[in-house]
This record gives sequence, structure tokens and C-alpha cells, in this order.
Amino acid sequence: MERFGVKSAPSRNRSKTALYVTPQDRVTEFGSELHEDGGKLFCTSCNVVLNHVRKSAINDHLKSKTHTKRKAEFEEQNVRKKQRTLTASLQCNSTAQTEKTSVIQDFVKMCLEANIPLEKADHPAVRAFLSRYVKNGSSIPKSDQLRKAYLPDGYDNENQLINTEDR
Repeated sequence: MERFGVKSAPSRNRSKTALYVTPQDRVTEFGSELHEDGGKLFCTSCNVVLNHVRKSAINDHLKSKTHTKRKAEFEEQNVRKKQRTLTASLQCNSTAQTEKTSVIQDFVKMCLEANIPLEKADHPAVRAFLSRYVKNGSSIPKSDQLRKAYLPDGYDNENQLINTEDR
């Protein structure tokens, strides 16, 4: 048939996948059974990724024995844990991380203003004092890391302050 230029009729067998359904649409459809994170659909009680395109795959999972067993265990627990994607976890900037950087920057600023060499931060007595009495004090890195990572930030901030005062 191809030799004579005759083409066969297009196939009427359509795929049964919903092309324009998002994971968030499935969450609204199924309620608290599922949750979405990072463009993926998760079963809340089983912590497994589900195919959000095929509704039958979700229904099969929700009817499975393992899901009903895990759902019963999940409801007995007091703590509700939802699985997240790795990218969402890495993008999360917790208050502890923010406090850590502010403590380190304040420490470097204090050392600069008091003319204390950053090498003094490596002394064991200073380390013991910081970890015992300063909140997040044990997270202050060694002097070489302070010099490389945090000293340029403090220097730039001070230069900006001086330039704004001169004007």
C-alpha cells in the first residue's frame, strides 16, 4: 500500500492517559490520602511515589492490602510525616541555618573590631567556651574557613557602610 501512496486510516485506539492532569489535581480529587511535592504525587500513609497520570493506578494502590495496612499503622501514630523530594528539602532554609550564619558573621565582626586574630578561634579553650556558653557556638568553623568564607562578607558590608556614611 505504501508503494502506491495509499495511507492506512489513523488508529482510533487512543491512549487512556490524562495528559493535562497535574499531581495537585489528584490531591484535590483524592483528599488527604495523597500529597504533592516537587511535581510528584505521594501516598501520605505509605510514603511512595504514585503515577498521577493514570487514575486507575492510584485507585489500585488505594485498594491494595499494603496500603490499608500502612494506613492503619499511620493513623495509630501521633506524628504525621510527609515525604518530600530531595530538591524541596535542600531548598528549605531553616531558622537554625540562618542563626548559624548570623552567629558566625557576628563572631568575625567582633574579632575584627576588637583586633583579635582569627587564629585565636582555633585555641581549645576558646572552642570549649563557645560550645558551652554560646548558642550555635560549636558551629563556628576554624580560622582558615572564617577567613575564606566569612571575612569577605564582613569586609564588603563594612565598605558599604563607610561609603554610605561618606555621602
